[in-house]
Amino acid sequence: MHPAPSVILFSTLSGLGFGLLAFLGIGLPAPTGWVAFVFFTIAYLLAVGGLISSTFHLGHPERALKAFTQWRSSWLSREAICAVSALIIMAIYGVGLVFFSTCWSFLGVIGAVFSISTVFTTAMIYTQMKTIPRWHNVTTPAMFLSICIAGGALLAGQVSFAIPLLILAGIAQIAHWVLGDTALAKSGTTLATATGLGTGGQVRAFEPPHTGTNYLLKEFVYVIGRKHALKLRVIAIVLMVGLPLLLLLMGHSHILAGLAVISHLIGVFAARWLFFAQAEHVVGLYYGKL
Repeated sequence: MHPAPSVILFSTLSGLGFGLLAFLGIGLPAPTGWVAFVFFTIAYLLAVGGLISSTFHLGHPERALKAFTQWRSSWLSREAICAVSALIIMAIYGVGLVFFSTCWSFLGVIGAVFSISTVFTTAMIYTQMKTIPRWHNVTTPAMFLSICIAGGALLAGQVSFAIPLLILAGIAQIAHWVLGDTALAKSGTTLATATGLGTGGQVRAFEPPHTGTNYLLKEFVYVIGRKHALKLRVIAIVLMVGLPLLLLLMGHSHILAGLAVISHLIGVFAARWLFFAQAEHVVGLYYGKL
């Protein structure tokens, strides 16, 4: 699929922001006063900034409020409800820490649950899509959640949690790549099954469906060379997991921790770009792109 910058920013920044909110909610750390204000500001800038960026990919942003009405059937609607709930509850929780030096633990835990639920619902928007076999498996939510929690631990300064969580995130990301590479073939989806003409012999396209480009080609068909994809995967996993682990193991330092966060963020950007760029939508079969 076409790797739209707005969606990459959304899924990367909001995941990191909600991950930090989740750790703040369970009291890891439990700052008060101005320190709490800084932590919550960073978390909200990431979470809200990511959510705002996602609206640039909407065809009709003015209709965004309608997303809240379809929660029974739509993961997008559930994502919107969880996100708003998390932001409101964590804002109240943050007020207690910043202005009253009081920790309302029950609100923090509820806010943490909604924060993680937001990332889960985001992942399920992609996981539910049978038309993209690479996404339609358990590794998608596992990858989204593990990266969210690992990034949250990094930002929260919880090194003892960040190290194993980063390793887990790396495993989940690699598993997503490995399983995704064979997902389309294992799905059994071909031009024959798509047209229902498989019983009459080998099916091939007589000519392209269109003489020029169109919306489907622009949004759902994006080809990246295997050689370039492999290089980007190596860069992504090194920056997202390898370098942050090395920096954290070098010792306790705010500078090293800051560099670890920056490296992790860049690595997640690269991995998330690949997440969209390598997603083979079955509509590509009609164009001979798969």
